[in-house]
Amino acid sequence: MPFHRHTMKVTPQNVQQFTKQLSMFNVGDDCPVFDGLFDFCSMYTGATLEGAIKLNNNHCDIAVNWSGGLHHAKKFEASGFCYVNDIVIGILELLKYHPRVLYIDIDIHHGDGVQEAFYLTDRVMTVSFHKYGNYFFPGTGDMYEVGAESGRYYSVNVPLKEGIDDATYLSCFQPVIKSVMDFYRPTCVVLQCGADSLGSDRLGCFNLSITGHGECVKVVKDYGIPMLVLGGGGYTKRNVARCWTYETGVLLDEQISNEIPYNEYLEYFAPDFNLHPDISTKQDNLNTKQYLDNIRQTVHENLRGLTNSPSVQMQDIPPDLLSLENTEEQDPDVQNHQDEVDKRVEPPNEFYDGDKDNDKENDGFLDV
Repeated sequence: MPFHRHTMKVTPQNVQQFTKQLSMFNVGDDCPVFDGLFDFCSMYTGATLEGAIKLNNNHCDIAVNWSGGLHHAKKFEASGFCYVNDIVIGILELLKYHPRVLYIDIDIHHGDGVQEAFYLTDRVMTVSFHKYGNYFFPGTGDMYEVGAESGRYYSVNVPLKEGIDDATYLSCFQPVIKSVMDFYRPTCVVLQCGADSLGSDRLGCFNLSITGHGECVKVVKDYGIPMLVLGGGGYTKRNVARCWTYETGVLLDEQISNEIPYNEYLEYFAPDFNLHPDISTKQDNLNTKQYLDNIRQTVHENLRGLTNSPSVQMQDIPPDLLSLENTEEQDPDVQNHQDEVDKRVEPPNEFYDGDKDNDKENDGFLDV
């Protein structure tokens, strides 16, 4: 793609040489050129891609890439701080093995780049919960954008008004996701967890708590379907870090202390140094029961028009875009390939000798 060729070469120092090309690809105000741009794109996209490949090869049940989830980028256009759409690339990889992939987006902004990529197909259902109206970016995602051709009714949009709180959000999220699961029966889920839907976000206008945001993650996880979990937006950094830390715990079924342990960034979490501070605002919740009932009913009616769980014709599976095999000759005593390490994760309560020996005994062995 020409855009990717330019991202490899462009730097803040030589940006003047690329003025024409960058304007063509919408690089500028919302998507500035910065040092390491190509490496940044390669790393977050490569991480999503590797997660998809591990899921395809049954090396994990849930893959997480908090640096991914850049849902606004289009095929020939950067948009909304997003340069390369790692989600679309990850889903294309998942489609080599999965007949139906469900994409769920809880960022405050509409997942327009992902919706556009799969607007004409039933192989991917896109479901986006987002603020809509009053020229809120990106301006797309009303209830009547439902897909076209083979993809008709496979794009689901839940346009929300400002001020939505945990209870109201979940009263919409849970039934919509249940309807989607019942009708579509996905074999894999990609969940974009943009944290700009939290209360007190610098660019957002929702009122979700970290617990409420995490409850959406738990709702999806509890269906027991392989998941690729991604980051996304979030502009009050301390709350983004809190949110994705808490949600990592949710995905691992681990309780995390509310007290943040000492770390080099601790000063950012003053004055409370807690994982769950009060981040609510005094913004009125403009989402009435009648408004949300109408959305739920419309979504349900559209889903009832679907052919249940569309299937695909059997075909040869293309090779994985990344190889998980280590092609270099290595001394097996020196380093385990990461793929091998992933296959034999020990439970946290495993007993063994060493610094982290849980039973604090040497089990009859002498220290040498």
